[in-house]
Amino acid sequence: MSMDLALEAWVSSLIETSKLKWMLGAGHRWQPGEKLKLLFTGYNGTRNTGSDVRVEEMLRQIRHILGADKCELSVLSQNFTLTQGYFEDVKQVKLPDIFPPMLFREVPKYDGVVACEGSMFKSKFANALTTMMVGSLGIASAQNKLSVGYGAEAGYMDPLVAKMVARYCKDSLVITRNPESQTVLGKLGVSTELGTDTAWTFEPHGAEYGREALRKVGWDEQTPVLAVCPINPFWWPVKASVTKFLAKTVTGAFEDSHYRSVYFHNSGAEVNQAYKYYLSAMTNAVDRFRKEHRVFVILVAMEMLDTDACEKIAANLGGVPVLSSATYDMYQLVSILRCCHLLVSSRYHSIVTSMPVMVASAGVTMDERIRNLMHERGHQDLLLTVDDQDLEDKLFAIMGKLLKEHESIRDGIGKTVAKNLKLMARMGVYFEEHLQRRYPEFPTHQGLQNWEDYLPPLSPNLRKLLESYS
Repeated sequence: MSMDLALEAWVSSLIETSKLKWMLGAGHRWQPGEKLKLLFTGYNGTRNTGSDVRVEEMLRQIRHILGADKCELSVLSQNFTLTQGYFEDVKQVKLPDIFPPMLFREVPKYDGVVACEGSMFKSKFANALTTMMVGSLGIASAQNKLSVGYGAEAGYMDPLVAKMVARYCKDSLVITRNPESQTVLGKLGVSTELGTDTAWTFEPHGAEYGREALRKVGWDEQTPVLAVCPINPFWWPVKASVTKFLAKTVTGAFEDSHYRSVYFHNSGAEVNQAYKYYLSAMTNAVDRFRKEHRVFVILVAMEMLDTDACEKIAANLGGVPVLSSATYDMYQLVSILRCCHLLVSSRYHSIVTSMPVMVASAGVTMDERIRNLMHERGHQDLLLTVDDQDLEDKLFAIMGKLLKEHESIRDGIGKTVAKNLKLMARMGVYFEEHLQRRYPEFPTHQGLQNWEDYLPPLSPNLRKLLESYS
């Protein structure tokens, strides 16, 4: 049996055990007058800027809807040092690499779970991650507690993982961030509503911070800034392997593909060749573009794992600046992105978090997330895939289009941001309605509400954008 299968069986057994314990009368149920205790489960504590930003905004939104005096929120973190200064007034709970015992111990302490991972139901990145999401939602559902997937995406899942989702998430509410994910989950019998990502309301440090950071790495304050956000698209999924772990421990083998603990990236000659092609195409396209157009190029690692790709491209370009989430926190890094003029990214959230100031952006995608977003914007012509034939030539052409057509591109971006803010507000309504079904006595808003009341407080920039595009 593979480690992934063992993990899936382990989590399934813990959900069944949790259901039995609840039926036998064990466990606590929320009572009127108590604060509602919610656990937010996701992939935080690795300096993945996108994950941290979207969870920050989830916490702000849910606290705003419930009332800060009526709830007590907690969030998982793999490394408290890397989430220091994040998630204000929220308790952080340690997420260990081997997570099933933690879920079995922690989830019953709460009145509900909000699963936060964007790639919540898919095997593309790691079956272990989806298994953790199913475990947290499933244990909460088994005890008839609040069980919500918030801003989720669903794609292809291995058969056993898909069966777990169908069995253990059928009583959860999953608010997806696109219709395609609704289709996937609907086929599994999971109840869904259409929402969006939650990063739209995030407000980083002001532009003065980003401009100063760019000056420190050589920007002259005049030249347009081109930000490039590469990844290693080919070393997913991550899988658990005791065999590789033992071999690494004894002989040092598999060091290059080691993720952490017993988890290893996809590896091999084909992976290396595909990665080399991607890096070469990105490098050559950017090099050609900067020779024809006056731009200041920076490489941005939205997750610490992206630093390798950034450093390789930067070196091939003669040493352009690399700005990594290993050094800059989410407030700093998004501020820097928003001071750029053009963006080419394989990271979904670098595009999303730069859109509120309408940075002209294009995507080079490894999965459906950026594809869905570009289709929503009406910018299919600004989309490529990481293994696209003639990636270099096509990317060079797209960067030219970003430069030439940036005004019309910005208009499409502004309309999309305004639309998604309204969708995010609807998510708050769906959350409140689901809460009322689980806990009818919990005090919620009374009477008609303005749709903006279901969003966390908005920045002046977002209010101005809404005025322009509503």
